[in-house]
This record gives sequence, C-alpha cells and structure tokens, in this order.
Amino acid sequence: MSDHANLAGPDAAQRQYETAINDTLHSFRDPVVTGEQILETAKLFPTDEYLIFLKLQDGQLDEIRLDETVDLRTEGIERFITFKSDRSFRFTLDGRRFEWGLPFITGLQLKRLAGVDPKTYGVWLAQRVGDDRLIGNTEQVDLRAEGVERFFTGIDTTTEGAGPAVLPPDDREYLENCGIVFEERNEGGVKALVLKGRSLPSGRFDSGVVDILIVLPPAYPDCAPDMFYLTPWVRLVTSKRYPQAADQPYAFAGRSWQRWSRHNTAWRPGVDGIWTMLRRIERALEIAA
Repeated sequence: MSDHANLAGPDAAQRQYETAINDTLHSFRDPVVTGEQILETAKLFPTDEYLIFLKLQDGQLDEIRLDETVDLRTEGIERFITFKSDRSFRFTLDGRRFEWGLPFITGLQLKRLAGVDPKTYGVWLAQRVGDDRLIGNTEQVDLRAEGVERFFTGIDTTTEGAGPAVLPPDDREYLENCGIVFEERNEGGVKALVLKGRSLPSGRFDSGVVDILIVLPPAYPDCAPDMFYLTPWVRLVTSKRYPQAADQPYAFAGRSWQRWSRHNTAWRPGVDGIWTMLRRIERALEIAA
C-alpha cells in the first residue's frame, strides 16, 4: 500500500511528520512544506535573511528556496541546516559538491560533512601552487575567494593528535580547540609533543615559522616539562647569534633540534597543563636575548 493510500485512513489527520532543524526536532501536520514554512516553524525571522539546506543521506547539502517544497513522507527524519546569510558558497569535498551558507567553514565542519572520524582523519585544501594545506579542526577557511575550493580528507598519522597517544585528554582537547596542529610521538620510550608550523614573534628571528618540540617527563602532568626545542634552528636578527642558552643540539625523531634551556620550578599538579608550557615558551621567545 502506498504512502498516499495510508494518508486516506482515519488516522491521517492525526499524523505528525518529524524533522530536525539545526539538530532540534520539529513536527509538521502537512506532509509537504515549503522552505519558508520550515524557517517559520524554527522561528527564524525574517525568513528572507536565511538560507536553508536539506542534508542528504550522502552528507551533501541541497539548498531549498523559500517557495520550494519538500516532501516529508520519505523514510527517516528529514534534516535541515539553516544559515543567516544572503548567498551560499560552493566547494568540493572528496569529489562531491557542497553548498554552504556561510563565507567560512572550519576543518571540523568539513570532517563532519565528509562523515569521517575527526581524530584520525585530516582534511586538506588543494593548492594550485605548492603543497596542499592541512586545515586544523578550528581553523576557518574563507570560501569567498575566486573559484571553487577543493578539499579532501584522508587518514592522518602526524597531526590533530593522531598516532600514539601521549597527552592527557585535557591537553589534547585544549590543543584541538585552539586549532593547533600537533603530533604526539613516542620514540624509544621518550614521549614528546611536536607543535607544527608555529609562528615566531615578528622580526626577532631569522626564521618566522618553526616546529616546537616538548619532551614530556614520565610523571607528566604531575611534574613539569623542562626545556623546549626548535627546528629549524634560529638566530636573533639583531646580533646574528643564537639566543642565550639556545646553542646546543638535541636529537629526536631523526632531526637535530635547537635546545632552549629554560627551567621551571613553579608547577601546580592538577592545575597546570600544556597550556602553561605554551605560555612559558611564548614568553621565552618574546624576551630572548
């Protein structure tokens, strides 16, 4: 028996059609609704300032015009996403075309649209020139540039906390929420964190971007990391010399790192974490002489 036949039964007038609008459930009596009715039900006014998209089963978004109708009698709950905007932006993700209602999109949003695990997959922006750019979970990509941005996902064993876990969950969550690209390493029993592509204070050093290595002591986070390490090695622009107590090598993971001998005796177990170490490193780089 068809759905249309079912509607003719005695309970047809009582039937409700559930939808999810921005992850909030709403019910409709009518099986066919317009985009404007969907926005009105979600109390999004004025409706002409909003865009509405139907989320398809494959994760793609199909824009619904205000006067366009949607049949709610299909199997499952129809899911809609809305944006307050007057235009949509196109991009491709893993070869599929998407419409997006905002001029920016984050790495985490791209991973969710692709239906991949955010912790084990990375997402890249394809570049016409140079290497493809890895997008952090909280990094925003501007979709207003000329042309259609092309993104792709894949297993990522070197960033976003993938690989062997050496950090406490709070540290990992902090780094991910800050959009910091990082790598957890365990080399010969030595646990360490590598912060990838970190910018240095402008004009102070002969390199503007470095990787930062933090070696974690066995009792971390109950005790503090001590020194930190950079690659490539940097010199002060003014003197052309290595900063004080930053002229010794440290070998780790097949690379020679510049050791910055900076010690810490004020560590509060249960309070301090990787965020504390980052502030220490930023301060040491700011005052290096």
